[in-house]
Amino acid sequence: MNDPQRLQDQADTLKTNIGAAFPGSRAVMRGKDLHTDLNDLDWLELYVFGITGRRFTTEQVQLLHGIWRLTSYPDARLWNNRIAALAGSTRSSPGLGLAAALAASEARIYGAGPGLSAYDFFTRAHHACSAGQALENIVADTLAKQRGIGGYGRPLVSGDERIAPAMELARRSGLDQGPFIRLAFKTEDILLTGRWRWRMNYAALVAALLLELGFDRMSYHLFISPIFFAGMPPCYLDATNRAEGLTFPLSCGTISYSGLAERRWEQASRQAGQTRGEKTNKEKGHGQKNSVG
Repeated sequence: MNDPQRLQDQADTLKTNIGAAFPGSRAVMRGKDLHTDLNDLDWLELYVFGITGRRFTTEQVQLLHGIWRLTSYPDARLWNNRIAALAGSTRSSPGLGLAAALAASEARIYGAGPGLSAYDFFTRAHHACSAGQALENIVADTLAKQRGIGGYGRPLVSGDERIAPAMELARRSGLDQGPFIRLAFKTEDILLTGRWRWRMNYAALVAALLLELGFDRMSYHLFISPIFFAGMPPCYLDATNRAEGLTFPLSCGTISYSGLAERRWEQASRQAGQTRGEKTNKEKGHGQKNSVG
């Protein structure tokens, strides 16, 4: 920011239309009274209202709940849950451990990264197809530039067990035949018939569903940020039920080490003690000289 007047206009005040708290009176979110107008919303409805300013139908809210629920895996071996578990194992506080696990969910190759890539691809492909381009050419061009399409392919297994139950919820809300959903499955067909053999994974389906619901890119990012969260507290709690340090301990033999060669602990300790002793004696001697001087 290099505009002094714009900075001055915002100094000593908060100009916002998002909301505010008035202690002792009320709280307002997007022009609605939190304690009266929004008192019938469940937590997820409130969260989505906060990031979109919109209310959704009962079926759409059930779908949004399902999108979070279906990927809430309480498995500490997953990369982000592992952080929550290790935080519990080291007796870190829940807030610190869970916040670190959430931050790691924005990984480039897992979690939010592929989801954002899929969101961008569907947005671009939808516009290009509407302008008359063939999806096959768009897919080929994307693969040539990026060597992959976010949301397609999955490490370890080819299928995704979350697709079918999510699509069942999409059918109930009437979103299963929307343009972005059809685009997502048609892209999968192209990738399966080519040499890539990549199936659609959950990240691509969620991106397509939220595009159907009209989420812009930032709203989509905010919605998926806590998408794994419900699986994290059980991992943290499970680790706290074990003795400290007993979650995922690693023996020295499992570590690929290329640093200093093995040395004996006793000798190293003795040398360290001698070094400290010599240093202390020098300091004493230096102090005596100073006191004499």
